Amino acid sequence: MTDQASPVGLQPSRLEGKPTSASRTTLSHIMTGSDTNLLGTVHGGVIMKLVDDAAGAVAGRHSGGPAVTASMDEMVFLEPVRVGDLVHVKAQVNWTGRSSMEVGVRVLAERWNESTPATQVGSAYLVFAAVDADGKPRPVPPVIPETERDQRRYQEAQIRRTHRLARRRAIKELREKRAAEGMED
Repeated sequence: MTDQASPVGLQPSRLEGKPTSASRTTLSHIMTGSDTNLLGTVHGGVIMKLVDDAAGAVAGRHSGGPAVTASMDEMVFLEPVRVGDLVHVKAQVNWTGRSSMEVGVRVLAERWNESTPATQVGSAYLVFAAVDADGKPRPVPPVIPETERDQRRYQEAQIRRTHRLARRRAIKELREKRAAEGMED
């Protein structure tokens, strides 16, 4: 694990780590006509809600309490989902910081009218922050990768975090520069 800076007011976590399998979950849902867009396929927003639901369940389970969505990265739609498809949303914690967690999600669909294996139709990465009763950040247990695949996901999550923070910093610096030059945003 890397050493991450502690947000203001948080003490370093002394919580015992949890393996990736401890909070891994799958939510399944049959797509209906009310889930469709103008093209007759399932609306991307419906899939995104299922992704957020599964990721939230995993984040809450891993952190042992409430966790809120902080960001969603790289939501990818690979194939359309159709009415009647049985959608499986699989999620697990890939990485943890002091109070935040990256949750990786894979979306699979079983076609109702075919006897073929489920097909991956989407994926996403979400960041959740564990919060206390006052909505303030609280420490989360470290995640313990169990397999080579889990270790790869952990390392990739660190790269995504570095890029997220660098992008946020660069945008902030640009806005400050424009404000100092008297330019409007």
